[in-house]
Order: sequence, then C-alpha cells, then structure tokens
Amino acid sequence: MKQTTSLARQVLQALLDEVTLSPKPGLVDLRSRGAHTDLNWALMCHSACALQPVFQAMADAGAAIGDDDALRQRIGAIGREGEAVMMAATGGVNTHRGAIWALGLLVTAAAQLQERGDSLAPTAVAARAGALARLTDRSAPGETGNKGQLACRQYQVGGARGQALAGFPHVIEVGLPALRAARARGDNPTTARLNALLAIIASLDDTCVLSRGGVAALLAVQAGAARVLAAGGAGTLAGTEALLALETKMLELHVSPGGAADLLAATLFLDSLAMGEQHGKA
Repeated sequence: MKQTTSLARQVLQALLDEVTLSPKPGLVDLRSRGAHTDLNWALMCHSACALQPVFQAMADAGAAIGDDDALRQRIGAIGREGEAVMMAATGGVNTHRGAIWALGLLVTAAAQLQERGDSLAPTAVAARAGALARLTDRSAPGETGNKGQLACRQYQVGGARGQALAGFPHVIEVGLPALRAARARGDNPTTARLNALLAIIASLDDTCVLSRGGVAALLAVQAGAARVLAAGGAGTLAGTEALLALETKMLELHVSPGGAADLLAATLFLDSLAMGEQHGKA
C-alpha cells in the first residue's frame, strides 16, 4: 500500500471518529443531529467517505510536487474540486468544507515530510501546513460568500484560515495537550476525546457559533465548556451534568461548534501520525 494511501485513510478515520464521538454538545453524533436540521450521522459519514479520494489526491501531490508554490496551486484546485464532490454527495449540504481546508493542508504537509524522510511529529506537520497555507492560492475566489468568511469579517476573528496561517495553534497548544493529559490520568478514549473537544471549544472564536448566535452565544458556549472541564471533565458526574447543561444551552441558542469539531478531527489525525511514528520506533 502506498504511504499516501495510508495517510488518506487516517484522515478518513479522524473524520469518522469525530462525528461518531458522543455525546457532543450541539454537534451531530450517534444520538442526534445536534443543533442542525440538515445534517445527521449517516450523511456525515457518507460525505467523509466520498472525500477520501480528495485527501488521497492531496497527499499524492504533497509527495510528488517538490516546488511549494506549484504544490499550493495544485492542492487549492483539488480542494475546490473536493467541495464539489462533497456537495454532490450530500445533495448540496455543507458537511466538511472546513475539514477539506484544514485536513487537506495537514495531509499534504504530512506526505511532503514523509517523502523527504522527515519526522511526522505534530509540530512539524502543523508548521509545514502553515507554511503552505501562507502561500497565495492564485485561483482562489476573493469572495466566497461562505458563512465562515462573513463571520470573520463581521467579528474580526481569524476563523479556519487564521488557524491554518498560524500553524494550527488550537490543535498543537490546546487539543493535543488536552487529549494527552486526559489519557495520562486514565480517561478512556471517548472521554479523552470529549475533553479535548471541550478544551478547544472553551478558547476558540468559533465562526460557526458566531455566524449563528453572535458574540453572546460564543461567550456562553466557551463558558459552558470551561465549566465542564473545571468540574473534572466529561468523565466525572459533575462534568457530565455540566456537559448536558451545555448541550441544552446550545440547542436553545441553535448553535453548533463546527469549527471546534474540525480542529478535533485535525487533532485526532496528528495524534494518529504521532502514535504511528512512535510504534515504528518501538
């Protein structure tokens, strides 16, 4: 099996693990649609599977194209093709636009580093992805009309693009440390992932929340996630009660932390790369 095929499969697994993780406040999971009316677990899984060849194409480009500018133009084109694939698979529903951007950059960077024989440590992959993101995609439309872009402009936040340009700080500095700390204290995989998600939600200016509910909703969501963590996390009785209260609040506000969900998927992908590298050295 080609190494790039393995990388694309790891991206798919990260997306499936993210959507299957339950109970997630406001988000699609195995129990419910969350705050969405047009999404469900089966549709999200169908979309993720349809996108695997897109991530494969990005990984192939990362392994084959040595010039960074040429690579940036190529993966930008693949990403736009990927959005069309997603829309065709879902009947016009945006399931993974943010994930195509974030995980597309990360899988490209991982393939490039792998081809060079370099480390796939999360910090290295995120830094390489950030360097690619900072290159100009000359064929990208200036105005997309997407809710995320509009929210970035209205509320003066970085959004998904800002995360990529900065080398995914909420993955490297928030998601991964929270995931590893939860594991170290004995949390099971589900609880560890939930606590990583909550850590991201608690500090992220999530454009998905802002676009639906504005600043007041964002502050309520961030404070609610922080309360779950302060109560001991999703694995404790008090934390579970705080998590259910947060979910109730999100449903009342009709908001969903989709940006945090994308960054959790990115966290899970980079974690799988790191664990694979450690296993290879063992």
